[in-house]
Amino acid sequence: MSLHEGSVAGAVVPAISHPSSLACARSLSRRGLRSVLVSEDESTEAFRSRYCDESRVVPSPSRNAVAYTEALLAVSRREDVRTVLPVREKDVYVLSKYREEFADHVGTPWPEFDTLRAVQDRIRLYDAACEVGVPTPETHLLTDCADWSRPWILKGRYSVLPTDRGEQGATTPEGESYGLARPPTTRYLSVGEHPDVDRTVADMHHVPIVQEYLGSTDEYGFFALYDEGEAVATFQHRQIRGVHYSGGASAFRQAVSIPELERLGTRLLDHLDWHGVAMVEFLRNPETGDFELMEVNPRFWSSLPFTVQAGADFPYYAWLLANGERERIDCEYEVGAAGHLLSGEASHLLSILRDDVPLVERPSFAATAAEVATSLVRHPRFDYLDLTDPAPFARYAGNRIAGLATRLLGPDVEADSPPVAGDPPQCSRLEVNDPDFER
Repeated sequence: MSLHEGSVAGAVVPAISHPSSLACARSLSRRGLRSVLVSEDESTEAFRSRYCDESRVVPSPSRNAVAYTEALLAVSRREDVRTVLPVREKDVYVLSKYREEFADHVGTPWPEFDTLRAVQDRIRLYDAACEVGVPTPETHLLTDCADWSRPWILKGRYSVLPTDRGEQGATTPEGESYGLARPPTTRYLSVGEHPDVDRTVADMHHVPIVQEYLGSTDEYGFFALYDEGEAVATFQHRQIRGVHYSGGASAFRQAVSIPELERLGTRLLDHLDWHGVAMVEFLRNPETGDFELMEVNPRFWSSLPFTVQAGADFPYYAWLLANGERERIDCEYEVGAAGHLLSGEASHLLSILRDDVPLVERPSFAATAAEVATSLVRHPRFDYLDLTDPAPFARYAGNRIAGLATRLLGPDVEADSPPVAGDPPQCSRLEVNDPDFER
């Protein structure tokens, strides 16, 4: 697909309540491209951005994935739309599943469906990693685990699940009608704790996994854009603080360049014959120093604004790849640059005051608060806050403040705001208790 001289082209961006959507819209606009933002929530903060050229309310993929797919296809048929940028597991699921239909209208920088499901299934992913020598934590299906004499992490086998629990009404030619769901929150299993297998499987709607607890919050991300099995842009960051003192999604991170991280990330994605963007998450084993694979996120990541601010403009790179302009991609970034999710920093501090996570030592509140303050002054890069585009931050901040107030006042206080990114997790690294919060 080639660019049309003089046309104002752009991309469809799902608008979710996380910074990646806003980063895509800002990136495209600053390159002279249009963004068509779509969301099931008409109050989403990205709709308020000055860089949102057009907004559309669409069905929820959680309730009716087929209707959501049809809505994406409808807007993709427009002449000014050249691709769709996935920001959720649910987005890339439908884009990949119906890749041939989208390919008739737009560039498709997403993996083939079987490849996608291989990384959304952690058992298949770890098997693939082992084949090429990428270290992974010891992992078993819950039904196969017999040793409860040490701590484990209980988590979903799949990062997204098709379900018939959604709204009915729209079907594919094959008669399908389904929603898409994320498994419940990951949690600790203390030494000697044996979960009720039948109840857990029923609650999670599949057989989950138990994974070795590594006792570390030293997290690293390897980020890449691939073209049919070949890396065309890469980026790395180290997470310095998560949204919880035990880890979680990134609140403060710094760009790094570590050859071993590059080697492991590309080795895995090369083996998968990857196409499109991906974040490969590693945890550093405190005993061996090895990077061990946690998961692969096959879409744009929550900390994308920082990636762009550091110099690696992945939304634009993906747009170029979708339009057959790979040779224009030139990825260089500022090693040592650092940036913040402000609500994540607040949530991190609040977790020290409120939460008690087994096996993870609670840090000093005073020392951490001083570190946060110092880093805000030294590294004034922020995921939402942008003085040229203040409305999304104002909306987001209002929601987060209301949610933080709810946590501070106690669990019996009700609030109309969405869950706070960083509500106390129950595992080591760790997904937060907002089921749609993705790294």
